[in-house]
Amino acid sequence: MGADADSGDSRDPAPGGVAPTDDAGPLVRGREWFLLDGDRLVVATLLSVAIFLSVLVLEAVGIISFTNANSMTRVASGMIAGTFSLVTLVVSINQLILSREFVAAGTAEDRLEGVESFREQVATLASAPAAPAAPAQLLELLAETIARRATALESMVDGADAVVRTPIRRYVAELTRETDQLDDALDRTSFSSFDALSLSARFDDDWFRYAGSYLRAAHDEALSDDATAAFDDVLTGLRLFAVAREHFMTTYLQRELTRFSQLTIVVGVPSILSAVLLGFFYADITGPTVSFGVFPYVVSTVVAIVFAPVSLLVAYILRTATITRRTASTGPMMPTKDPDEGPFDVTESDGGRDR
Repeated sequence: MGADADSGDSRDPAPGGVAPTDDAGPLVRGREWFLLDGDRLVVATLLSVAIFLSVLVLEAVGIISFTNANSMTRVASGMIAGTFSLVTLVVSINQLILSREFVAAGTAEDRLEGVESFREQVATLASAPAAPAAPAQLLELLAETIARRATALESMVDGADAVVRTPIRRYVAELTRETDQLDDALDRTSFSSFDALSLSARFDDDWFRYAGSYLRAAHDEALSDDATAAFDDVLTGLRLFAVAREHFMTTYLQRELTRFSQLTIVVGVPSILSAVLLGFFYADITGPTVSFGVFPYVVSTVVAIVFAPVSLLVAYILRTATITRRTASTGPMMPTKDPDEGPFDVTESDGGRDR
């Protein structure tokens, strides 16, 4: 282990680390709000407003025109067909989600036993009467437990050689720093499922499991039985944290996509009606039935309403895809990491020691 802990500050916050912080720049905070933190209905509304303004500006500068009745009726027909296709696709997604809920009694019992077994492991490791039910509280308990176990590990290697003590202290310092940040952030949340999931996705537990496994194996002979047991507790806490996050992510995505399906059906009906109305504007043989003075505003509004389901699709898929990408790893297999990326270097060297 050659680099010091400060090297972790240069990491991209996307794959791990509790980031962005309050000190992040406005562009980073704006990106995180747009991708994750912002209410999806607000994001979809902003996208619809952007479509409205874009159509209005393009007409004002003469790039597009609303005077050709044949062209506008063809556009209206295409909008109707596209909206029907999108609504059909969303209904298919909803059916796919529902199909996972139709299980036999034996499968339902296995699921329940798995959840109960996991909660018992958390309660045992944390020395608590029972694991909390709320996602944020459960993750907060695990973060506190990991930090406490890591501190115990550090105290158990105080008398070891410097070649063993120094890298483990560096590991513990980085781990407790990030768990403390996560604990503080979770303590400030509203304890909603998404807030907990968003914060947990920024904690680099995969890296710490990899680094901890390496250190435990590299110094196995030099560690006492108590230190080895403490190391096992730290790794168990990190593993339970990953399992909890995956469970909450699955539950959250099911609820998020179900809500997206509901909103798309609700918005899809006025969207189709707006596209039909756009065709009726040109039904009169003498031309548009609306005054040319207000016609650009009317058409821009209709187009924004027609594209409302697409705005919803973009808003929800951006969030679900971002959450999935940032948690797309299994254990210490980290596809989002560069070979040399991490809070510090963990490399093999002669005799299994770190350099």
